Amino acid sequence: MSDRPAVILSGFADECANEKTAEQQFCAFAALGLQYYTIRFIDVGSGVKNVMKLTKGEITKIRHMQDKYGLNVSSLGSPIGKVKLLDVEDGTKNAYIPFAKYLKEDVAKACELAHAFETKLIRGFSFYHPAGTDAREHLPLVVDQLGQIAELCHRSDLTFGLELEANLVGHTGQLLAEIHRRVNHPALMLIFDGANVVTQGYSADETFEQYALMKPGLAWMHIKDYRHPHPAKKTDHVDEEALKHFVPADLGHSGHEAILRDFREMIPRLERKLKKRGIPGVFLDMEPHVKGGGQFGGFSGPDGFGVALRGLCRILDYVGIDYHLRDFEDIKAARGI
Repeated sequence: MSDRPAVILSGFADECANEKTAEQQFCAFAALGLQYYTIRFIDVGSGVKNVMKLTKGEITKIRHMQDKYGLNVSSLGSPIGKVKLLDVEDGTKNAYIPFAKYLKEDVAKACELAHAFETKLIRGFSFYHPAGTDAREHLPLVVDQLGQIAELCHRSDLTFGLELEANLVGHTGQLLAEIHRRVNHPALMLIFDGANVVTQGYSADETFEQYALMKPGLAWMHIKDYRHPHPAKKTDHVDEEALKHFVPADLGHSGHEAILRDFREMIPRLERKLKKRGIPGVFLDMEPHVKGGGQFGGFSGPDGFGVALRGLCRILDYVGIDYHLRDFEDIKAARGI
């Protein structure tokens, strides 16, 4: 038995399905050897829907189908926190929802869905500050609102993971680390995403520095990477719909080898911490975007997802982190032999 630390591989299953149907998503993930998936967009017969829009009947149908393919949900890929912080016209199309209403309706719905899919994790974000303003000046309000979200999740025995992403208040590792420190709530943890740093013009060394700052609050990682065709320039605003140079983790500018080599040392301690909250282990959640990505999702196709998975596995093998893909013993167990 290996004494190397191990992670659980997962991914945004809608990325691997040409039409985002549940059948396509689950077939591809089972064939790739994955046993966990993050649910975000899915079609179970009435068109593609975000997970937040699913009916009880559709949830039941998905649960039956994922059981058929031997799958479990790792996290709810919700858009919670991808709304305007303030009701200010700033030239963007982002929606504003009064926070009391948002907490009572949207966040509460996300908690219900997490329970329906038997996951302890909800992915979320840190709100859009008015374009052109300094994110730091909005930290007090963001901290207050995320503290309330964390408490609602905590009362439901769930954990809210705050993803690093461009154009939001928490668009850097420094800001997310500060938010985590100020909120200081066990149900609020952080999600690192290397590509989301690099797209803002940061180098591999700077990306590693941002990851290092997030380590005290880190819960899991999203795995995708980006390779600039020209020298990168730092930017305060990223046109997410124009991004098209996403690549597998072993080919990009994020420096995943150095990050995961360092992460290896904290996996055992983090795993113990997560299991106390009912989370089965440390997830690396693939969101490759290798055929395109945008503000609310991305696409890799079954072939692109497979290439991205193999790229990640090569890095994990090289830095000494274990993982599990389905093998013949799993097939026999499923058949009861």
